[in-house]
Amino acid sequence: MTQRSNATDPRTSSPVTGWFFAALAGVLLAFTPLLSTDLAIGQEAESGAASSDYQSVQPTIEQARANILIARQLQFTHFKDLSIDDSMSGDMLDAYLEQLDGQRLYFLQKDIDRFEQWRGNMDAALKTGQLEPAFDIYNQFQQRLVERLSYALSLVRGGFDELSFDQDERLILDRSEQSWAADREALDAIWRKRVKNAVLAQRLNGKDDSDIAESLIQRYENQLSRAKQARSEDAFQSYMNAFAGLWDPHTSYFSPRTSENFNINMSLSLEGIGAVLKSENEYTEVVRLVPGGPADKQGQLQPGDRIVGVGQEDEGIDNVISWRLGDVVDQIRGPRGSTVRLQVIPASAADETITRTIAITRDKVKLEEQSAQSNVLQLDRGDSTHRVGVVDIPTFYADFKAMQAGDPNYKSTTRDVRKLLEEMQQDQPLDGLVIDLRDNGGGALQEANDLVGLFIEQGPTVQVRNAEDEVKVLRDQDPSVAYDGPLVVLVNRMSASASEIFAGAIQDYGRGLVVGSQTFGKGTVQAVRPLNHGQLKITQSKFYRVSGGSTQHRGVIPDITIPTRIDKTEIGEDALDGALPWDQIEAVPHNRYYDFSGMIGELRKRHDERFETTPEFQLLQKEIKLLKQKRERNYVSLQTDERRSYQQSLESRQLEIANARRQLKGQEPFDSWEAVQDHREQEAAAPDKDTEMDFIIRESGNIMADMLEMDRQMASIVNPDAVAAKTSP
Repeated sequence: MTQRSNATDPRTSSPVTGWFFAALAGVLLAFTPLLSTDLAIGQEAESGAASSDYQSVQPTIEQARANILIARQLQFTHFKDLSIDDSMSGDMLDAYLEQLDGQRLYFLQKDIDRFEQWRGNMDAALKTGQLEPAFDIYNQFQQRLVERLSYALSLVRGGFDELSFDQDERLILDRSEQSWAADREALDAIWRKRVKNAVLAQRLNGKDDSDIAESLIQRYENQLSRAKQARSEDAFQSYMNAFAGLWDPHTSYFSPRTSENFNINMSLSLEGIGAVLKSENEYTEVVRLVPGGPADKQGQLQPGDRIVGVGQEDEGIDNVISWRLGDVVDQIRGPRGSTVRLQVIPASAADETITRTIAITRDKVKLEEQSAQSNVLQLDRGDSTHRVGVVDIPTFYADFKAMQAGDPNYKSTTRDVRKLLEEMQQDQPLDGLVIDLRDNGGGALQEANDLVGLFIEQGPTVQVRNAEDEVKVLRDQDPSVAYDGPLVVLVNRMSASASEIFAGAIQDYGRGLVVGSQTFGKGTVQAVRPLNHGQLKITQSKFYRVSGGSTQHRGVIPDITIPTRIDKTEIGEDALDGALPWDQIEAVPHNRYYDFSGMIGELRKRHDERFETTPEFQLLQKEIKLLKQKRERNYVSLQTDERRSYQQSLESRQLEIANARRQLKGQEPFDSWEAVQDHREQEAAAPDKDTEMDFIIRESGNIMADMLEMDRQMASIVNPDAVAAKTSP
């Protein structure tokens, strides 16, 4: 394990403080010439009207000072021990180019060749607040962006006759592994295909050419206007985020404006839709929905949907393709009770020709709408019926304000779950319990600790290790147990952070089985630190299970796996560039309530047999296969008939799956894919949604029933006194 030397501790004076203040004192000398320099952009700009339209942005003294502070914080307080030296200098250049033009749509090869002058100097520039490399590259990028948008506009204004939609051409969707364009002609060819694709997408949606031209002109003009209004802060934030990302993907810089938005989100003083968004190529993509939030309740917006337009109330919809993420968020946020309309490309769409508009009423996320909910599953097995409780926990929450005010009835996850357990067992005991943590992105750490305590006697629940290798152990101090019967924890890829702590503890204690798919793998802790100019969100600690293994990167591996539609190569910690790795520390002594090793093989066998014969699982497998094929197709055809044929084929297969599910429920089939989408929208908007247990819940109950049949002792009770053994696995 790497140890940090005292010389690099920011809380000592000596070399660190000396380096920091020397750099800060020298920043004016190093920085002043840049205030009046054009950063050599004019030397490399292409000729033409577009080139002269963009005015280069310049760094400020405040940014240079913030740069030094950020470098110091990252090097000396981040969990990852990474030095700012020659070995990371080239990585920084590559990360910045990836940040600006990861799809290789703007820079030319000669731009990249010129940027090589900075490859060996980035580390020195970052230490001393020299922002010349950052602004040189950023201004060149903005210059190329203006040129590309101007070219796209010229194509649209010239009419579509020259685009030739009968030609056998394809547009590569993900260009991150492609070579840089050799010259302007090569880039023109790429952008001609992009414009052609935009036209074809709208044609297949039934729009005529005049409407398409008007729409695309508005889109490109808006993007061009924004490109010409680039701010110095945009350049600095992009540069600092590329820098911070070298440590890990959860460390990031917030400019003063972004900091204000972050603080608004934390206090909920402005309303939105309750969705976590990210920039993905030129789109704004939905990562997840906040449980109980407006979008979650409305039901139509889904993770993976790409937002391409935003409108207010009954006004027109602004195209937001290629917008800054912060600007899109500003459009989505608004007064409580007002309506925002989102035009999205659904995650299930055959391609970007398929869009739909979703109206969502802005509101605050109410705590009661995030509350745990319960149900009882009656599971028939031969001559007996098993009574299995199901508790759905959408997030780990606590009303801290009410708690601090001394309200004895304040709400929290643990309190609510305890109450639900009492209610479900009031008249008749449960034969088993399923805790459903699917799509639970985490929340209050203390609640995860306390919730584990409902199912174990006193003991450790999680370890937290900081950058100085100090380990803190969180413990359940309450000897009481709310439920001591058979237990299954249901998880999926979107179960993260506090959910992983709970599931991992239940697994380590042998208190129950974990069922579902591998979890997200978010096992780090961040803190937000103020700067002279903005804020820095920095990773400071890491979670470890009581068995010693981290939840970071690997997540929790289920005892029994159920397939999922979610693509783990796109969603999850191990899908993020630069994610901190899995590792382990010493285990802490803890009880082992039950040893499942003797039955797990048979449980998996029975599950697999049901999987092969249950129609719902077979349909899920078909859907997963279809989604996989769609993801692996890294191109779209630009030939009208071929594109239409593929779209119809995909929709036909989706319709087949949807109708097979209808048939299982004894319902009439849909006659078209459009009818499926209309039905889903109506279903999402209905005030009383279908609460029928989904088949994965039922399968969790079946696994529980298998456990009971295979072990009669477990069927009566999980007896800590009989099977507990002090272990240090």
